[in-house]
Amino acid sequence: MTEVLRWLRRPQETEEERERAALTNQLHETRCAIQRTYLQFNSTGDPDLIDAAVFDLKAEQARYSYLLRRLKNLDRTNQALKAE
Repeated sequence: MTEVLRWLRRPQETEEERERAALTNQLHETRCAIQRTYLQFNSTGDPDLIDAAVFDLKAEQARYSYLLRRLKNLDRTNQALKAE
């Protein structure tokens, strides 16, 4: 019976590992986008471009928070499944 349960859980673990890797990659890309936006913000003097950079920065920060929350929830789910 335990072998059957392990076999049934194995595809879920593989899918969860893929999702974790994808989220980690997206977090890295978002961090890079935030750094680029800070560079744009610091290198311009035009008020319209500053406004655009602030808007972009807020959007990237919101995306980063969302991805981080998803990754934390995934980790909590994995820990709960492993505890069973």
